[in-house]
Amino acid sequence: MTRHTSRCADAFSIEALRALARRRLPRAVFDFFDGGAEDERALRANREAFGKHVLMPRVLRDVNAPSLDTSILGAPSALPLAIAPTGAVGFGWRGGDIAIASAAARHDIPYALSTSATASIEEIAQVAKRRWFQAYILKDRAATLALIERAAASGYEALMITVDLPVGGKRERDLRNHFSIPFRYTARNLLDFASRPAWSIPMLVRGVPQMPNLQCIAAKQSGATSLASSVGRSYDPSFDWRDLAEIRRMWQGKLIVKGIVHPDDARRAVDLGVDAIVVSNHGGRQLDVGPATLDALPGVVAAAGTRVDVLVDGGIRRGSDIVIALALGAKAVLVGRATLYGACAGGEAGAMRALDILTDELRRTLQLCGIERLADVGPELLA
Repeated sequence: MTRHTSRCADAFSIEALRALARRRLPRAVFDFFDGGAEDERALRANREAFGKHVLMPRVLRDVNAPSLDTSILGAPSALPLAIAPTGAVGFGWRGGDIAIASAAARHDIPYALSTSATASIEEIAQVAKRRWFQAYILKDRAATLALIERAAASGYEALMITVDLPVGGKRERDLRNHFSIPFRYTARNLLDFASRPAWSIPMLVRGVPQMPNLQCIAAKQSGATSLASSVGRSYDPSFDWRDLAEIRRMWQGKLIVKGIVHPDDARRAVDLGVDAIVVSNHGGRQLDVGPATLDALPGVVAAAGTRVDVLVDGGIRRGSDIVIALALGAKAVLVGRATLYGACAGGEAGAMRALDILTDELRRTLQLCGIERLADVGPELLA
C-alpha cells in the first residue's frame, strides 16, 4: 500500500479527500480544479443550496438492506450517480482519467469522458463499462464531428453536448496563479511548482500530460500559444438549436444535453428529442451570477415531465445531497470534483474511496430516513 493510498483510506469525507489533494498539489493546479468564475458566487451557491433543505425521516421500517440501484438512460446503474466530465485530470494525477473511469466501472456506474481529458476516447473505451462522451462544440466543426465519430466507433452509449460554454468563463484563480495549459513558467508558478516536489519531479522527468482528443487544435497553434487559451477561442458561440437538431439526427445513440437551467430550454430540448438533460452551471465555472443548480432543478423537472431523465450536478459532497436531489425530482446526479479530489489525492484508490464514501453515506441516509428503495424517495421526504 502506497503512502497516498493509506492516506485516502483514512479519509472519511469528500472534504477530507479535498484536503489531501490540496496538500499534494501546487496551489495553481489545485485552484484550477477547485475554483470557479469571477467572485465564485455560483460555486458557493451550488453547495449552499443543499443546506436549504431538511429531510423528514420516518421510523420503524425495515431498512436492513436498502436498494441503491436504479436505471439511467434506460440501462441499469448500481447507484443513482454518474461521473461528470472533468478536463485535464492528468495534471492532478498522471493517468487520473483512467483511474476515475476504472473506479466507475468497479462501482458499475456510467462515466463521462471530457473532450479536454488527458486520456483518449479509445483509451477510456478499454476500461469504462458504461461510457458517455462529452463533446465541446468547436468552430472547427469537422474536428468536432471527427471526435463524435470516434466515440461511436468505440462503443460510447451516449453523446453529451455541453451547451453552457459559448465562451470560456473568467476564472480568476488561474489568472492570479499564472496557470495555463501547457504551462507558462513564471517566477510565481515556478516557486509554486517547486514547493511540491512529489508532483513536480515526475512532471520534469516524464513530461507534461497531453490532451489527445484536442491535438487537432494544438497542431494548428503556434508554440507560444497555450492550449487552454486556444480551446477557449475555439468554442463556437454560434452553435444553436438548429445545430443541436442536426446532431440529434446524426447521432444514433442516447443524446444528453448538459448545461440547462431554464425551464423553456428544457421543454425545447425535450421536443427536439434528447434523452436526458443535465441541470448544470459547469460547476460554477461559467456564468457567476446564474442560479444554483439545485434551485433550478424543480423548474426543469416540471418542464421536462417524465419524457426524459433529468440529472443534476454541482456541489454534491455527501450521500444526503444525492437524496435531496432525488427528492427534488432528479433521476440521478453527476459528480465531478468529488472523484477528482480522490484521484488527485491517491489515483484510482482515491477515486474508489470517494465513491465508497458517497455510497456508504447514501445508504446510511436512506436507512435513517426509513427508505427501503430509491423509488420511494419523493418530495414528501423534504420537510
